[in-house]
Amino acid sequence: MTNKLNRRNYLQAHFDLIDAIRTYFKIRGFTDVLTPPLVQNPGMETHIHPFQVASAKDKNLKPLYLHTSPEFHMKELLSLGLEKIFTISYSFRDEPNSNLHRPQFVMLEWYRSNEHYHTIMQDCVELITHCRQRLKEKGHPISKSFDRVLLKKITVSEAFKKFLNYDILDYLDAASFRAKIQETTPDILPTDTLSWDDLFFLVFMNKIEPELKKEVAIFIDEYPHHLAALSKISEKDPRVCERFELYCQGVELANCFHELTDLEKQKARFKEQNTQKKNIYDYELPLPELLFKTLEKGLPHCSGIALGVDRLLQLILGREELFYDFK
Repeated sequence: MTNKLNRRNYLQAHFDLIDAIRTYFKIRGFTDVLTPPLVQNPGMETHIHPFQVASAKDKNLKPLYLHTSPEFHMKELLSLGLEKIFTISYSFRDEPNSNLHRPQFVMLEWYRSNEHYHTIMQDCVELITHCRQRLKEKGHPISKSFDRVLLKKITVSEAFKKFLNYDILDYLDAASFRAKIQETTPDILPTDTLSWDDLFFLVFMNKIEPELKKEVAIFIDEYPHHLAALSKISEKDPRVCERFELYCQGVELANCFHELTDLEKQKARFKEQNTQKKNIYDYELPLPELLFKTLEKGLPHCSGIALGVDRLLQLILGREELFYDFK
């Protein structure tokens, strides 16, 4: 392959990357699974928006959605006894195009039963190293700045201390956090209507993410409990959840949970997030019946992660934009 990165070459690199990912997991004994993209509930998180699909023939059918993640169906597979699984497929989110976002994009998810979520950090390091080497062997132009991925970790608390000189865990209510933002970063002007979550992302995206561009790869661990989503609250420190995100050169590449398996806690979180979605965006989602049935049946202790394949390709090739878009 020549170094000219036209559409054809970029797509070839994309297909070679998917092949490399599959090889990595198959060698390690994972089962390659498929999940349906058309679902009754597309996902739970407040600020992730699905595409709704209505029947053109039967107006009485309940609306379905394109999934924002294959997570619920993969957890069902874990409840049936599968232990190490992965899938590569399209996910769909109703958001505008940008250098890092597309309404449809390729997602890699993998899960490990009976494993702590930190085990998946090592998976990430080995997977990225493997994929970079395979694409290099195929003759693709590899970014020299994305050369050596190491297991480097920092907690959210440590990141705030390092870059902003205060501990976010001392400001876990919206009023005190807002006052601290106004005191320490007067260029950020939070309004009284912003929730704690919104305040966090306002600071994190404007003050911490730019600092992460200096790192080839870094794991951001132990998010405040407000951002638990579908992850467990830490037993050693209930102020945080067992969740990490992998950032590569300032780009969020992957999001990992030590999965919550408690049905009643998950029901309470869904109710809270659905209320937030209604208040902020004026719509609600149906109950995630598949997830609830899975938890009721019994989801084993497990950890799982979602990784953006398109973003990984950007990083390996050193591209600033998503070069292609299937339409």
